Amino acid sequence: MKFSYYLSGCLGLLLLIAFFPNRSNSIAMKNQAAPALNVLGKPLQACCLEPRTGWYRDGYCNTDARDLGVHVVCAVMTDAFLQHTSQCGNDLSTPRPEYGFPGLVAGDKWCLCVSRWKEAMQAGVAPPVVLESCHAKALETVSLEELRAYESTEK
Repeated sequence: MKFSYYLSGCLGLLLLIAFFPNRSNSIAMKNQAAPALNVLGKPLQACCLEPRTGWYRDGYCNTDARDLGVHVVCAVMTDAFLQHTSQCGNDLSTPRPEYGFPGLVAGDKWCLCVSRWKEAMQAGVAPPVVLESCHAKALETVSLEELRAYESTEK
């Protein structure tokens, strides 16, 4: 008797799936977050795929609540900035293979912590930025005018 209830329950579930195959997908689609925006109010563009940058190491300067550094500024490295940030205790030039980090050189693009970029700006060594690849969250710390003053000609 119990087996027949089990069988009818399974049959009912299969029928439900057969007649409403996309119901769970449509619910999931409604719960997905909107695409991230850049500082210009448009969809966030990739910063760099080689070396792979970003909080998620997906090439984008995306962020979430766990990203305490707020890595949202896509910057083009310069020798002056790399030297400055190393002197501040954040050596980005030295390869760290144990973390899959190749080390950066002038010309590489990298998602920087917005506070580190602002410190560098105040010290006169801020690297150029790619506005299309800077997450809108950067505007909570620096202004669009400040970022525009350092806009990179390289895209």
